[in-house]
Amino acid sequence: MKILLMEDDPVLGEIVADYLQGFYETDRAFDSAEAQEFIDEKRYDLFIFDINVPGKSGVELLEELRSFNDTTPAIIITAYADTKHLKESFDAGAHDYIRKPFELEELKLRIEKSRVLFHIEQDVPMQISETLTYYPRKHLVSDGKKEQGLRPKEAKILDYFIAHPQRLISQEELVQNIWGFDELPSDATLRSYIRKLREVIGSEKIVTQRGLGYRYE
Repeated sequence: MKILLMEDDPVLGEIVADYLQGFYETDRAFDSAEAQEFIDEKRYDLFIFDINVPGKSGVELLEELRSFNDTTPAIIITAYADTKHLKESFDAGAHDYIRKPFELEELKLRIEKSRVLFHIEQDVPMQISETLTYYPRKHLVSDGKKEQGLRPKEAKILDYFIAHPQRLISQEELVQNIWGFDELPSDATLRSYIRKLREVIGSEKIVTQRGLGYRYE
């Protein structure tokens, strides 16, 4: 289970991160800008955001992520005791809320509840050829001897191909389903992702139909 913790308090953040790393794969961000960098590079199963951090607040960052269709479950942590911030957190897309100070065991219980509620399971391997296995949560392709990692966008493209085998998929369809409206890639960028995927899974798995798009075999 991959967790992104955003907490700027140096003492609390270190304590919580050290505790969570004993059970889960956990990254810690100090502010919203750093959190966004992590999110751009990795796929997480759960966000744990403090409200008061430098830059965008935890609630503002979550609201922005939801506007780009990021549905990752989120727990808000805060020192606020009023219902106003509670309502703002839920309105922004949080599914749970925990007030400081809290026991670490209580946080773990809430995480485990989230795991059950959102069916967060271990990585389920997928056989994509006779010799290659794909681990979608880890963004890894393995031939049994060597593992190759995929960048987040490469993994999302492969996920989309796997979900739509033997179907012609236009460049426009890929872009609309993989990228947000504010980050539309150039044709060259998309081709570079496809080229990298072919290097990893085999050129014969992704067939180009000139002027029309791609088909995953």
